[in-house]
Amino acid sequence: MLRARRLDLGAGSWELGARAGGAGDMNKVFPQVDGNGNAAAGTEALPAGEDCSPLCCSHRGAFLSAFLLLLLATLAALIALVAILGPPPRTPGAQACVTLMNRTGFLCHDRRSCVPASRVCDGVRTCAHGEDEEEALCRDVPQSLPSFLVERCGDPASWIYSDQKCDGINNCGDCSDELSPVSTCPLCSPGWWRCPSTVFRYCSCIPRRLCQDHVQHCSDWSDEYSCPGP
Repeated sequence: MLRARRLDLGAGSWELGARAGGAGDMNKVFPQVDGNGNAAAGTEALPAGEDCSPLCCSHRGAFLSAFLLLLLATLAALIALVAILGPPPRTPGAQACVTLMNRTGFLCHDRRSCVPASRVCDGVRTCAHGEDEEEALCRDVPQSLPSFLVERCGDPASWIYSDQKCDGINNCGDCSDELSPVSTCPLCSPGWWRCPSTVFRYCSCIPRRLCQDHVQHCSDWSDEYSCPGP
């Protein structure tokens, strides 16, 4: 059994000793305490646990506050940037293509399939991965559509798909998609007969299949007396 020795250092006193229980306690210095378990005057008590000191805690609090302020400043900067530059493009990556019918179309992500413009956002997934029906593309038609898919009519409030322009059909309702000055379309395509149509569906041309069917489709009756038929 090792005996403890008392060491007097100025105003305080320390007890130097060792315990037989383990070598790790050799040469430890223990402060003298009074009957209430408090350290005697002039002595220092050893830390009792892992709790940090008030100074350490204040440093941690300051670091946390600075981090939160930095996060808020970053968020405010991002909001300001979006307000200045505006939202991102409505349909990033959307590209035009030409269909087999020589009409404007929407290029699928496989870079091979070309969907006719009028089949975009029609409720049917035509592209292999359905990108022609994505929410970002179709949520607010026609505003959410790329400009190459949309044509405006004589009435600015009306619109049609770009592949419906100059197709011989009165898609706008006022023939502005087929006739000048709004549209500059070529003369009647092969398979069509040029005449002033009496049918609302057509404008200045009718399909030749309607010729000589004993029904008037042209105001001058040329579909029955002049058109050679299909």
